[in-house]
Amino acid sequence: MDWGMANRMHRMFSPVSGNSVMLAVDHGYFMGPTRRLEDARATISPLLPHTDVLALTRGILRRCVEPTTSVPIMLRVSGGVTVLKEDLSHEEITTSMAEAARLNVAGVALSVFVGAPHEHESLVHLSRLVDEGETLGIPVMAITAVGKELEKRDARYLALACRVSAELGAHVVKTYYCDGFSKVVESCPVPIVVAGGPKFDSERQALELAHGAIEAGAHGIDMGRNIWQSDQPVAMLKALRAIVHEKATVREALEIWTGEKGRAVAAA
Repeated sequence: MDWGMANRMHRMFSPVSGNSVMLAVDHGYFMGPTRRLEDARATISPLLPHTDVLALTRGILRRCVEPTTSVPIMLRVSGGVTVLKEDLSHEEITTSMAEAARLNVAGVALSVFVGAPHEHESLVHLSRLVDEGETLGIPVMAITAVGKELEKRDARYLALACRVSAELGAHVVKTYYCDGFSKVVESCPVPIVVAGGPKFDSERQALELAHGAIEAGAHGIDMGRNIWQSDQPVAMLKALRAIVHEKATVREALEIWTGEKGRAVAAA
């Protein structure tokens, strides 16, 4: 691995735990002003000190994150469709690798749609980005999204999507947690980070997901709504960090959540 590529990967994944807590705030590129992400700067600012990697688009990076930050950036570079369309797989590359280099990001991310109408295009986009990333020393993260006709939480399909992404050169893969997740991890030769998905009914559920993923061999999480849609986002992020980096149990993480929440309420 080239020095620049290795350096960027090293910045995103802890040299101690080997894991990463990524904060996803890129939802607006197809969902618009998502609840509690309407004011992106206000949402990001208190969470940034507790984040290993910030995942977002170039527009939000330029307008809502100070250039003095030392937090590595995972730049979303695919898009071109919104929730108003039935077929979300019809994405293109919307941000060039030259732009990513100008922004000095640690990595770029795009969605791949296995089993969807535009599967072919998304996988070819991944391959081309990997070629460009290798030239510039910028890692590429494939975000696996299976077609609507397939079951998102089925290990067979997730293993397929992750393995195909790795085969095409992705340096990191983001996917869903599922029953039998260890089989997904074992068949993917690059680090996997787990998505949080829509907000759970309770913080415990999100912590259980993170704990199960780490126990099964994932190298971290890339969560958004289950952090910043929480009533106490900083407390939630700290609890998740304990699981990802310190192998805390769900009970221990809940104790952190409860303690941090109590302090935040008392200080308000």
